[in-house]
Amino acid sequence: MADAFSSSSETVIQRVVGVAVKTSTPADELEKFYQIKKTCDFISEHQFEKVALQFPDELLVDSVAVAEEIERNTNAKSYILGDTSYGSCCVDEVAAEHVGADCIVHYGSACLSPSRRLPLLYIFEQRAVDVEKCASSFRELYSDRHSHIIILYDVNYAHAINGLLALLSPEYPNLVASEIVVEGEQCYSHGQIKRQDDDARLSDQDDGQVIYQFGRQFTLKSSLSVTDCSMFYVGQEGATLRNFMMTWNRCSFCSFDPVTAKGQVESISIHRALMKRYYAIERAKDANVVGILVGTLGVADYLSIIEQLKETIKRAGKKSYMFAMGKLNVPKLANFLEIDIFVLIACPESSLLDSRGFLKPVVTPFEMEVACNRKREWSEEYVTDFRHLLPGGQSHVPLADQQDEEDECDVSLITGALRSHNLLSSEPTELAYGSSVVLRNQTLTVANTNSAASFLAGRSWIGLEQKLGETPVVKAVEGRRGIAIAYEEEGTSS
Repeated sequence: MADAFSSSSETVIQRVVGVAVKTSTPADELEKFYQIKKTCDFISEHQFEKVALQFPDELLVDSVAVAEEIERNTNAKSYILGDTSYGSCCVDEVAAEHVGADCIVHYGSACLSPSRRLPLLYIFEQRAVDVEKCASSFRELYSDRHSHIIILYDVNYAHAINGLLALLSPEYPNLVASEIVVEGEQCYSHGQIKRQDDDARLSDQDDGQVIYQFGRQFTLKSSLSVTDCSMFYVGQEGATLRNFMMTWNRCSFCSFDPVTAKGQVESISIHRALMKRYYAIERAKDANVVGILVGTLGVADYLSIIEQLKETIKRAGKKSYMFAMGKLNVPKLANFLEIDIFVLIACPESSLLDSRGFLKPVVTPFEMEVACNRKREWSEEYVTDFRHLLPGGQSHVPLADQQDEEDECDVSLITGALRSHNLLSSEPTELAYGSSVVLRNQTLTVANTNSAASFLAGRSWIGLEQKLGETPVVKAVEGRRGIAIAYEEEGTSS
């Protein structure tokens, strides 16, 4: 465990880092792969002067060539954004604003989380996929031709879905394919934009229900629900597939990997994964000090969920601190021993962080709400998109009124100890100036409102020892002059 938090300088110097270097795309294929004409038309149509081009690490090798082509065909100045502030799937609006960009062109994989500061164009990779083999694997996995099946896919394989539908639709009358629909008035992708009234309009036209999740939209008959359908995913295993499986955990999933050209039934135990998440919720219930990690500055409504979490944590009698530290790693979080648990505010694909190597668990906003909001119960519903937890969201659960709340004690499933809810939910009354001990009411209940200070006071080493009254008083004397490489009294070497 200690090696994960610190390492010697020799280890850093001698470490060999394996980097998969992608070869440059030939000049004659740049147009097809990066859709340069579509990008230039978008820039010229809106008369943008400064354009930020965001590339993931694996595509940076082509970034200069793409930027030159765009500048050659438009009057815009392009800026390349690499090493994003957070995940490469999110739009880095902060970096774009540093250069005063008028819009952002996002290349590669994307979580499709809404961004509202700058106009945005998504350009997905058109990765190769053998449609014939994919259709053949589909037939092997689904022998019942009348099954209700929904096709989901990674955004980089969106170009092949129409061809797959053409092969399978005649054989499977109940087959439904999702389409990519980007939310927000300033987001552009395949010419489809999701607006607030779109769901109602589509439902009226098709006499069905519109399901929208993670930038994918499809319509089901009114008599069906998502749990009545099976899911077929085109793409490699990763955060996107995991999000779908956690959200629709009662559906059966099959997938086709275009790289290996093989289909399979997803055998990942969702129930086991959910139990691991429930263990993290129990850790959150036991926690007294919570660290709120800001893992995005671009996803819409991230400030609203921060305020809601702070209020929820406060009403549960816990202390919260907020951290903005960019990309997370084990040494960063290990610096804050006072924190009992962290809650990560990020896009759906980044929020499910595997915290096995971390000193303290990292949970999602939904899991924190289950731990702190008594009205929200642990059920089959699992939410990874924090915007659904906000007022007006499909999974919003309001907090209980403070006057209706009563102190309740339950038993921790981890430590077996009693824990009290709402210990600090009401406004404290200080007993003395500078005292951290407060009286919550006229009963025997007392609490400590400064948890971090209490933790520091209980440590064996709390910083530089003052030793007041033990250090002899000496007269101030003149110190050295100069710089460390050559002080004046040391002379200079010839």
